[in-house]
Amino acid sequence: MEVIFNLKFKDLIKNKLLNQDHYHFIGLGGIGMSGIALFLLKKGLTVSGSDIAKSDRLIEIKNNGGIVFNSQKPENIDLIKKKFNPKNITIVISSAINDDNKELNYCVNQQLKIKHRSEILSILMKSYKSIAVAGSHGKTSTSTLLTTLIDLCTKDTSSIVGGILPKYESNTIIKNSKYLVAEIDESDGTTSKYKPYLGIINNIDFDHCDYYSNIGELISSFNEFGSNSEILLSNDDCKITKENITSDYTWSIKKINNVNFAMISRRFDSKYTIADYYENGQAIKRLEIPIPGIHNLSNITAAISACRILNIDINFILKNIQFLQLPKKRFDFRGEILGRKIIDDYGHHPNEIKATLELARLFIKRNHNAKRLVIIFQPHRYTRVNKFLDEFVKELSKADYIIITNIFSAGENKLNNINSQFIADKIYKINKNVKYINSNHEIAKQFLDLTNKGDFILNMGAGDCHNLWSLLHS
Repeated sequence: MEVIFNLKFKDLIKNKLLNQDHYHFIGLGGIGMSGIALFLLKKGLTVSGSDIAKSDRLIEIKNNGGIVFNSQKPENIDLIKKKFNPKNITIVISSAINDDNKELNYCVNQQLKIKHRSEILSILMKSYKSIAVAGSHGKTSTSTLLTTLIDLCTKDTSSIVGGILPKYESNTIIKNSKYLVAEIDESDGTTSKYKPYLGIINNIDFDHCDYYSNIGELISSFNEFGSNSEILLSNDDCKITKENITSDYTWSIKKINNVNFAMISRRFDSKYTIADYYENGQAIKRLEIPIPGIHNLSNITAAISACRILNIDINFILKNIQFLQLPKKRFDFRGEILGRKIIDDYGHHPNEIKATLELARLFIKRNHNAKRLVIIFQPHRYTRVNKFLDEFVKELSKADYIIITNIFSAGENKLNNINSQFIADKIYKINKNVKYINSNHEIAKQFLDLTNKGDFILNMGAGDCHNLWSLLHS
């Protein structure tokens, strides 16, 4: 295996790994696409892109000199071809772009160069000592925590992650730095394209059944990622990972022995986690971490472990633990409306819902003013709902009151009889306090009638559900 690190950015162009002229992103506003686009812009390349949905990320790209189209049509490409030499235009797409996209089809007919976002990110990683964070759950949180720690301890990192870093109000940090933290998406099987210095596997859980037909295919994808990593760090608490992945280093939040790094919780409350940190079985220090939740403790342990593998001084790490924050949309407190607390969360898999509800119950237990746990859930992808229907019903039923809204298809066609009313009917057999409402606009209109003073409300999903907060204030 050949792994190339720390090429200077200009060498990527000199060696023709990157096109020196222009990049056009179809689906520019996507969290992964926008991060790469910003990176290229801030490195001095020209960028354009299209997206039908408005977002703060598109504004940030435009403010940094990018050309933004608010539609996806062939005319966008004609305008770009007039401004730049067609031979030096690279079209960048993600797996979210369907084959019937008119703008993409026009690019194919015009015989323009087309690359997947993973190809561009893997090239960018070659100019750094890269740390790639992979796994079924917790990638964005771990990437955010790790980026924050490395930056606070060394001032020497760049980052491209799948969420908004609170400290930087962006999903991208670009510096002339030694390190690059990159979040790796396994949903489309592109993990094999990356060859990082340090690879991290948070966990392996069957998901993305639109791409993988079984758990074996997913494990193979992660194994290839592990083989391509010069050093691999993995979660010893994940049974699938432990039994199928060979790692150089492991961490645990359940045991101290036979792992390289461990964090054993001693006490949780609604704001902090108190835990004892160990290295190779030796107690280092009891930590007060400003982030609650057992699943978050594992992500924090992964971030600290990676820092230690990079030889970052433990005293610097311990000093900066107090400044850690989760990315936006990860148990993200949006505010309060007439005594109703509203939390945004990205959870869209049954195991993520389970962990988030447990954390919410902890908040309610500590806050005597909170009375009900209400969940507003937007299912994500027909294939995921179809595969895990019983698990979704089981976990969602644990809330005191459940609102199911429209399925965010992510470009998928409808499947079987799967729809949100069907999910609500299944939940009703376990918990009668469930209601189907087809859109966030309708929820916003009925919000005060649907909810009560003292409710602790989780607004969950990976689609467009997080615009509810804005709708409630419009």
